[in-house]
Formats: sequence, C-alpha cells, structure tokens
Amino acid sequence: MVRASSGLAYPERFYAAASYVGLDGSQSSVKQLSSKFSNDTSLLLYALHQQATLGPCSIPKPSAWNPVEQSKWKSWQGLGTMPSIEAMRLFVKILEQEDPGWYPRASNAVLEPAVDVQINSTKAEPSFDSGASLGETKTISTEDERLTETQDKDVVLEDPNTVSVYNQWTAPRTSGQPPKARYEHGAAVIQDKMYMYGGNHNGRYLGDLHVLDLKNWTWSRVETKVVTESQETSSPAKLTHCAGHSLIPWENKLLSVGGHTKDPSESMIVKEFDLHSCSWSILKTYGKPPISRGGQSATLVGKSLVIFGGQDGKKSLLNDLHILHLDTMTWDEIDVLGTPPTPRSDHAAAVHAERYLLIFGGGSHTTCFDDLHVLDLQTMEWSRHITQQGEAPTPRAGHAGVTIGENWYIVGGGDNKIGASKTVVLNMSTLAWSVVTSVQGHVPLASEGLSSVVSSYNGEDIVVAFGGYNGHYNNEVNVLKPSHKSSLKSKIMGASAVPDSFSAVNNATTRDIESEIEVSQESKVREIVMDNVINSRLKVEGKAERIITTLKSEKEEVETSLNKEKIHILQLKEELAEIDTRNTELYKELQSVRNQLAAEQSRCFKLEVEVAELRQKLQTMETLQKELELLQRQRAVASEQAATMNAKRQSSGGVWGWLAGTPPPKT
Repeated sequence: MVRASSGLAYPERFYAAASYVGLDGSQSSVKQLSSKFSNDTSLLLYALHQQATLGPCSIPKPSAWNPVEQSKWKSWQGLGTMPSIEAMRLFVKILEQEDPGWYPRASNAVLEPAVDVQINSTKAEPSFDSGASLGETKTISTEDERLTETQDKDVVLEDPNTVSVYNQWTAPRTSGQPPKARYEHGAAVIQDKMYMYGGNHNGRYLGDLHVLDLKNWTWSRVETKVVTESQETSSPAKLTHCAGHSLIPWENKLLSVGGHTKDPSESMIVKEFDLHSCSWSILKTYGKPPISRGGQSATLVGKSLVIFGGQDGKKSLLNDLHILHLDTMTWDEIDVLGTPPTPRSDHAAAVHAERYLLIFGGGSHTTCFDDLHVLDLQTMEWSRHITQQGEAPTPRAGHAGVTIGENWYIVGGGDNKIGASKTVVLNMSTLAWSVVTSVQGHVPLASEGLSSVVSSYNGEDIVVAFGGYNGHYNNEVNVLKPSHKSSLKSKIMGASAVPDSFSAVNNATTRDIESEIEVSQESKVREIVMDNVINSRLKVEGKAERIITTLKSEKEEVETSLNKEKIHILQLKEELAEIDTRNTELYKELQSVRNQLAAEQSRCFKLEVEVAELRQKLQTMETLQKELELLQRQRAVASEQAATMNAKRQSSGGVWGWLAGTPPPKT
C-alpha cells in the first residue's frame, strides 16, 4: 500500500519541502533543521539544499577548528557535480522517508484527501506529456466506490521523451536509422551511449555495429575498420560475423567474447573495438583458452571476466568455468568444488559484492531451467542448497539481466513455447524474488535473445531493452525506470530464512558502498544509494579523519616497501651487470680455449697422418723382410742342391772309371 496524493511540480515541490524543514539559508535555519532530524540526516539535507540552490561546492575548506562547518563542507563537497534537479529530487525523497506526512502539513501545499490504494504496476499506462502537469490521472477501484486520483510519480518532465512512469516498460520515440531486427546480439553502454553489435537474423550472422544516444534517443551506424596487424594481435585480424557473443565495456573500449560463427575456431576469440579509431582487432591471449562457444555468460568481476557454460560448435552444452584476467589477457581454467549447474546455454549471470557469481535459468536441447546457483569466487565452491524467497520465475532461456545495486533485474526469455511476460527482480542479499511488471501478448519484451543494459537518464537509473525473437525479429527499444522502493517487497510471497553467508555479505556490501561514497559521490549518489545507505552515509564522514589517517599510514608503509623494492631492484641490476661482465670475460676465455683446442686438433690430425704413413712403411718393411727370408731360404736350398749335385758327379765319375778299367782313386 502506498499513499496516493496530488503534488506540486519541481522545483516548487522542493521549495515547499525546504520551507517545511526551515531551510532559508540562515544559521538559525540550520539549527532548526538539526532539532527536527538526526545529525546525519540534517547534514545530508543541508548539502542537497546547497547543491540544488547554489550548485557544486566551490567555497574553500573551513578551518579544522570549526568541526561543524567542516562537516557541512565535507557533506556538500561529497556531492560532486550532481545536477541541481537530482539534488532536489533526493532532498524530497529523504524528507519523505524521515517524515512521510510532511506534505499535508506543509503551509504552502494544496491540501487534498489522501487515500490508501493498491497500485498495480502491470496496469499502469506510460505517460509522455510535454505540458506542465506532472501528475498521472488514474481511476483506482476500491470496494465501496470508484475514486479518481492524481498519482504523483515524482517525475520532472524535461522533454517529450522523458520516462515518466516507474516500474513500467515504455517505448521512447527514437530517430535515425534503426538497426535491422535481430536477436542473440550484444549490447553495452559507454558514456550514455548504447553500442549494439552482431546478432542473428533469419539464420544469418550479422557483424554491424550501431550506437543509440541515450540522451536524445538517436540511432546511428558506426563505420568500422579492421586493424590488420598490431603488437597485441597474434595474427592479422579476420573478423567474422557472430551471434550469442558477450559484449563487455572495458577501459573505454568494447570487448566481444566468443559467439557462434559460420566457421568456428578451435578456441574462444576475444575481439576489441577502439571507440577512438573505430577499429576492430583480435587480442592476443595467453594461457589455455576455452574452446569456441556461444550462448555463454561473461561477467565482469573487478579486472577479470568470468566465463561460464555455453554451447560449442558441435552443439555440445558446457558447464565449465574459465577466467580471463584483463590486465594480462591470461586465461585460467578453474577447478571448482561442489556440484555445478547442469550444462546449459543462454542463461543469465550476475556478480554480488564482487564475490558471489549467480547463475539463473538457461536451456538445454530439451528443456529450460528456472534454477538459481551461487558460486563463491573466493573458495570456488558452488552452493548446494539455496533458500529463495518469493515466487520463483518461470523456466526460461534467452533472457537478459542487469544489476542495479543489490537488485538483479531479469527481462524476457522463453521456454520454446511462450515468451516470459513478467519482468522480475532478485534481491541478491536476501535472495528474494518479486515481480516488477508484466506485459501482454507477443511483444518484444517477451522475446528470447533480447539484450538489456543499465544507464542513467536525467539522473535516474533506467534499464534499456532491445531486439529479440518471439516468432518474428524485433528492433524496438523499451525502457524501464525502477523505483528502488520498498513497495516491491510487498509482492514477495512467503518468508524463509536467508543463509548466514548472504547476511554477512549484505553487511560487507553496505560497508563497501559506504567507502565508495567517499571516493565518487557523482556516480554513486542516486536513488539506489539513497535507498540502501541513506542512514549510514554520514557515519562514514564522521569516521573520515580516522580512515584518512589509516590510509595515509598504509600509504607510507606501501611507499616504504616500494622504496625497498626499488633499492633491491637496483642491487639486482648491479649484480646483473657484474654477471654480464663476468660472462663476457668467460666467453672470451672460452673462445681462446676453443682456438687452442682447434690448434691441438689440427696438430693431432697431422700426427695421425704421420703415424698412418709410418704404419704403411712398417708394413712394407715387414713384407720386404718376409721376402728376404724367403729368398734366403731359397738360396740355402739352392746351395744344398748344388752341393748334392757335385757330390753325385764325383761319385758317378768313379763308376765310369771302373767300367773303363781305371782303378778307383785312393782315399
């Protein structure tokens, strides 16, 4: 139940609120403010009033001897460059939280009866009014009668395309040439511009890049070029059209990760688009990359990109987990504990408190899922039992999700039979589901393969959805402005205990948000910040001095350690120089030894030749010796034969003499 009443337009509503709390710029008005509210709320209201009436803080910092003025200055300075109209809205919102009945009691308000009514956001009609009226006339049924009330939407109409309804999808009027209707494309926001790349139309993959200016809702096509070679590319870039990829904003550039292509590669490819040069290039990565896939989820966690699931080129579903460290472009394949989700693609993923990865829905070849899984990125363990609150969403795949603070908005999707008509939100701290709004019929918001991004319009968060397929291809733009109010909790069905781990995370998240407020008020002070940490913001300012002192001491310790490391590095460099010199000397000695060795090898070779020649001569001498001995033996034999012949002659001479009658000689 909410209070429905008529209201003044801005800035009159703001001035009425300021007059009610007694802020007229005098010192007594500040004291009067402190008497009505707590110190933290008083300081914040004062700062918002100054921001709305005078603009950003430009006065010098007061002396430390005046802590009151210094606290007021810090509170005002912390708002940065917040627009005046946003400061007015936040001023009124805080007052409504602290004093819900302020408006009827305001002296300059037009009093009208207020009745308790139940507002059904699913039946609200979008309002685009260029006139001065800020109210939306709506007939509300009650049990007794029908009442016509003017519902104050707390909206400033600055142009005809201003989104004037909370928690209701509206279609802004766009100009320029819209992109071709498609689904399974990628979308990302950089500097109030939504970039849309690739997708699928009639089974054909697309490769065009379009940009929608979210300030004036104008479409334009980006003429791109391809960087053929660079130091960061492993090979000349050959870009292929794709669908089912992930488009990630990173350092004023766009990263396109994975996706289905006509000729898929073996491993996942990371493409980069430079917004300044309007050029695409393929980034060189290190480590073991995942296999090529599409329909995966890619969640940016700090400086890392967490990849889960998807479908590869062989139509196989996956449930593996990989992390790409964007500062080093290095892949890591993670071995997780616990039971992971079943293999799936076209699911949604989000990160909570920079620690918990949430996976919802998705589909396989035969069914769609409605389960929720949580992965602790510190312990790398999947949760076994998750207690959820509220009415769980219907099974779906091809849906899109964005996070605003601790709320995760899920849009579209389907179960291959009918599109999901309800836009739901999950409070990631309490794991409580609730319905934001719903649509009727075959509209683009009940499509598969649509995209959704979160941006800021007139100082308020908006969700922008584009494209999708629900029997025909769409290229419409739809906008949702979440209220971030507690009225969503009234739609939660049932009540269950929340896991202690998530309660602890909620506390840790609050502390993280408090710290971030001190660093950047311009980007964080919006409705989601005001709704979540409005009561604790100024407590941080009260502790600012201690935090700064601690940070300074830590900075000094880091600088001391850094100086020690620098000295150590210089010593290592000197040792390295000495080692290089020694290596040079040793190399010279090695060359000298090599030369000597070469000379000795040449001498040894000559000696071996001489030895070989001597061996040949020795063999020749041995042969001659043998021949000489043979000749000597032959000579001795010849001599013996000659002596034998002489002896025979002598003996034969006596016989003839005997025959002749000559007597033998006397011995």
